[in-house]
Amino acid sequence: MRKCGHALAVVVIGLVSSSGCATAPNGADGKASLGREVGTALAMAKARDASLQGFLNKAYGYAVFPSVGKGAVGVGGAYGRGEVYERGQRIGYCDLSQATIGLQVGGQRYVEIIAFQSKAALDDFKNGAMKFAGQATVVALKLGVGANATYTNGVSVLTMSEQGFMLEASIGGQSFSFQPL
Repeated sequence: MRKCGHALAVVVIGLVSSSGCATAPNGADGKASLGREVGTALAMAKARDASLQGFLNKAYGYAVFPSVGKGAVGVGGAYGRGEVYERGQRIGYCDLSQATIGLQVGGQRYVEIIAFQSKAALDDFKNGAMKFAGQATVVALKLGVGANATYTNGVSVLTMSEQGFMLEASIGGQSFSFQPL
């Protein structure tokens, strides 16, 4: 059992590492597909919380990761690809990578939306200067969250679970990359 757990962890980290090679999807079809996924994720999030639209309208910018996959057995990883918006206009592509270590087992898929309060916060994200040391600032998207969301250091992170279950007491962080259109 121990060998199987280590093998799974190596596979998860390998997938996260290899997936992170290209921030933008390949070709016009890949970009169109990601655009549809982002649109669907935003529609679902807004259906879950009608106040989200107002919150995003007030944000200087935001990044939408329509499907972040996360898995772990002791050592874990996550990867997601998305689109970045400034003042409501799409300006590029982004991806997130996460590695964790600790007491954790399982897998899940979720939507992550990162809102930027100011141009400086969005610039930090675009320049790769923004990294999360942990998940303490993440808020689960539910009715009314958009109306009451707050920023920490110019950033607000909202998530919406798609599927899966994750038992986790781990340390690690997310890092991001950006590619303009």
